[in-house]
Amino acid sequence: MTTSNITWHASQVGRNERRGCTTGRGATLWLTGLSGSGKSTVAAAVEHQLVRSGRSAYRLDGDNLRTGLNADLDFGRESRMENARRASEVAALFADAGVVSVVALISPYAESRRSARELHERAGLTFVEVYLASPVDLCSSRDPKGLYAKASAGEIGSFTGVDDPYEVPVAPDLAIDPGLPVTDAVDRILVTLGRLEGSASAFGRALSLAV
Repeated sequence: MTTSNITWHASQVGRNERRGCTTGRGATLWLTGLSGSGKSTVAAAVEHQLVRSGRSAYRLDGDNLRTGLNADLDFGRESRMENARRASEVAALFADAGVVSVVALISPYAESRRSARELHERAGLTFVEVYLASPVDLCSSRDPKGLYAKASAGEIGSFTGVDDPYEVPVAPDLAIDPGLPVTDAVDRILVTLGRLEGSASAFGRALSLAV
């Protein structure tokens, strides 16, 4: 598919103006980890806490995205890369509009997660990578959707952690250990978000003073 005949149509509404309507700055919280690691549960709790506190947020869950936007993708490497790419593009649009995107996506490949971060950084948007660090043995024992059992029986192919790799984040912004209560995980994620947003603001102020 060529993009040579496509021109970006700029909005008449600026980012700061949007923030005035959406109660704050946009950002993306990217939760990665194996199936069964707790991504969806924690993401839902983070979204709920943000909205309760008066901040706009929207959760982009991997399974939910595959029922619509990404319904045409399979689970091969190229499709998984495209799955993450589309999610990152949508998350960045939400963040640009002043909404906190809470992405819950296995996103097994480091290249995909790096690309998602770089997309946000180029746009001057806060990106927080959160690794749900539950090992495959624990996730397999939980198996809330019965997927590990199906993968082990050969009923599902290219299943992350069984016959497809998961590239563990080397330097995530935050790692959530298995067994940490959901409420504590939410607190740590929101503290990390606030810290990184503060760092971004400080960098912006320093840059403006240097000009």
